[in-house]
Amino acid sequence: EGNRLLEAFDELLHISREAHIPAELYHIKALGQKNWGKIDTLLARIEAARKEGLPIRANMYTYIAGGTGLDACLPPWTQDGGYPELLKRLRDPETRKKIAAEVKIDSDKWENLYLAAGSPDRIILADFTAEKLKPFSNKSLAEVAKMRGKDPIETIMDLLVENEKPIGATYFLMSEENVKKEIAQPWISFGSDEASQAPEGVFLKSTPHPRAYGTFARVLGKYGRDEKLVTLPEAIRRLSALPATNLGLDHRGFLKEGMFADVVVFDPATIADHATFENPAQYATGMKNVFVNGREVLKDGEHTGAKPGRALYGPGKVR
Repeated sequence: EGNRLLEAFDELLHISREAHIPAELYHIKALGQKNWGKIDTLLARIEAARKEGLPIRANMYTYIAGGTGLDACLPPWTQDGGYPELLKRLRDPETRKKIAAEVKIDSDKWENLYLAAGSPDRIILADFTAEKLKPFSNKSLAEVAKMRGKDPIETIMDLLVENEKPIGATYFLMSEENVKKEIAQPWISFGSDEASQAPEGVFLKSTPHPRAYGTFARVLGKYGRDEKLVTLPEAIRRLSALPATNLGLDHRGFLKEGMFADVVVFDPATIADHATFENPAQYATGMKNVFVNGREVLKDGEHTGAKPGRALYGPGKVR
């Protein structure tokens, strides 16, 4: 996704061609401002491969920020041996100096999310385990570094040591222009890349990416109805039939006789996402009724208590 985006695609293409298998680019994007201009070349190469007859496709989420651990700012070797070894290295003054020096250098050898974000104010801290650190949730790395009177890179290492467990972070890495270019491609399906969470109880102790609550309504409302980047039927296809087909899900993704009755009823005029990076735990509006395996689980916007879901497996599962 970063500096070696095009080289990574060439490798994927080689594997698909030589092994005679489909290939899918997960979360297609160009990460970091210096790489944003590569998206046109990437899309053109994919189009060329598809015209050649190769089964290349992709999926995306419609946000300009991604979510992962704060430790993604550090070189991969720092986690050799597991997380306890990372903490040992971060407690060693000489090793810390080496780590800090590497973080400051742009390299093709690893995906440096600290530099890719462009600025510490584009890295938002999310989930802390240590109670004393929880007040820093939803603050930028720049804010926290200033509050502590430390350099941002030193702040990253200090926080990881003090928390003793991984810390979630949101990185603003992509451009809205590129998101729109990707939405225009009919072979890209839409997905959330996030777990489903209720805005209550234990779930409120974490800070998920807003895509957990808003992805699908965002496609239908913001990008479909409002910005007219994709028609309603096409958006629905790329939210259902296309990913189900790509994943080889049996009898899913279509409204046809004999298929499992997974049905969503929404109001095209009011469907909208409300989840934000500051307050992600907000349901979308305009969603009326949802049926899973033929049973109603959402009625007039309220959960019925029914739990008819089941695990889904693709053709690769050994039965």
